[in-house]
Amino acid sequence: MHFEILIEDASGELLLGSLLPKILGKNGDSHTWRTHAYRGIGRLPKDLRGKTDPWRRILLDQLPRILAGYGRSLPSTDAAVVVVVDLDERDCIAFKQELLQIQKRCHPRPKALFRLAIEEMEAWLLGDRNAIVKAFPRAKMHVLHSYRQDSICGTWETLADTLFPGGSPALKAEGYPRIGRRSANGPL
Repeated sequence: MHFEILIEDASGELLLGSLLPKILGKNGDSHTWRTHAYRGIGRLPKDLRGKTDPWRRILLDQLPRILAGYGRSLPSTDAAVVVVVDLDERDCIAFKQELLQIQKRCHPRPKALFRLAIEEMEAWLLGDRNAIVKAFPRAKMHVLHSYRQDSICGTWETLADTLFPGGSPALKAEGYPRIGRRSANGPL
């Protein structure tokens, strides 16, 4: 099966780049995939038409148009679109329903899977403390040990406080999209 994977930022793309071969096997063996990183999550358009500037590459702003295009271009039996986004402050059930409504409005309808990172994708990284220590020997262990797995606590901030000089306040001062570029290019 082939997967077109849409992800809200470059750091998520890097994370999936190392996870997908472990989950699906080597790209091209039994499955193939392409990942497409966007420059942020954005918002779903009110009218679900997605008439925003495509050059801005903001995922949810473009999603209606993108899904409609995949509905016309992907073979329905052997391909799927996977949309991976952070839930952030949204209501999980309502947000998933909004995403499904966009898919239902496409003719033909693409096979699509919507995967929501309930806290943030950085929680996946914080879940493997040994890997963090191995990759970043200077990680602030007291911050890392204060993190409780699967807690709702601001995981990107915790990861930044663990790895980035000055922590999340210094990184926030640099502003977005610098935050996404820093986390994508590591160390934060």
